[in-house]
Amino acid sequence: MALSRVAVVLPGHPTLFELGVVHEVFGIDRTDDGVPPIDFLLCSERPGEPIDISHGITITAPHGLDAATDADLVVATAYDYGDRPSEAVLDTFRRAHAAGAWLLSVCSGAFALGEAGLLDGRPSTTHWRHSDELQRRFPGTRVDPDVLFVEHDRIITSAGTAAGIDACLHHVRCELGAGVATRIARRMVVPPQRDGGQRQFIDLPVPEVAGETLQPVLEWMREHLDEDQPVRTLARRAAMSERTFARRFAAETGTTPAKWLLAQRLHHARMLLEGTDLPVETVADRAGFGSAALLRHHFANRVGVAPAEYRRTFRSSDRRAG
Repeated sequence: MALSRVAVVLPGHPTLFELGVVHEVFGIDRTDDGVPPIDFLLCSERPGEPIDISHGITITAPHGLDAATDADLVVATAYDYGDRPSEAVLDTFRRAHAAGAWLLSVCSGAFALGEAGLLDGRPSTTHWRHSDELQRRFPGTRVDPDVLFVEHDRIITSAGTAAGIDACLHHVRCELGAGVATRIARRMVVPPQRDGGQRQFIDLPVPEVAGETLQPVLEWMREHLDEDQPVRTLARRAAMSERTFARRFAAETGTTPAKWLLAQRLHHARMLLEGTDLPVETVADRAGFGSAALLRHHFANRVGVAPAEYRRTFRSSDRRAG
């Protein structure tokens, strides 16, 4: 595990919000919140030269491409993918990945990784409006337009705009633990882990979500993870029929109640494993799995390791997650 040096390589004319997302997650000193320090480097082929973004806004990268050489994570931010990045920029991504660094693209940044040949034979994603073009240009990749991000072989590609937050926090969670990711998310006032995918945002004829949001029900579900939560009970709490509740839930979260609840329980179990000395059986009970065997089953499927191994790897010295 390593995430102490993050280099953002500007492949062309970057977009402001997506660049800001990466800086918000990795570039702000949050050591007062217990987040380990991260050396954040903004790199371009011509350091010190202003780069036009839009409407008279410019940005100047203080570092050259060579500064990305020793980075743990190299980021390709969103840009105007109509202009192919220079060979020097593309080679920076190639050399970084070959040297063992992780790569992460936000939105159209996936096109830069595609131009570098790094998506061949690997799954990927980008903003749903650009997914067909990404697939057309780079037939060697399999583009999934329905997900928020894809991780494969030390390469993370994310969907449009806010999905970059999900991808960045996912990498923080994997490298520094769920506790650190949650602290960053809390400061950003965003969920530490969203569920669902791009399908909920695509301009398709999906049922409209009228009236009150399900947020109160979602909050109740999070606060009662250790209780059984059958759909009939949740629907009654929302004052809806089971069919209407299921349809409304999918429209608001992009997934089913069962899948959403499982993700929340796994996240809570991670927090307890990192921040407490509770036995695995107790963690399973508090997170709503009922038994250690069921917790181990879902951990193996979704996290890839056993709870005890996860605790050994991510155990935090502070114990705020009680």
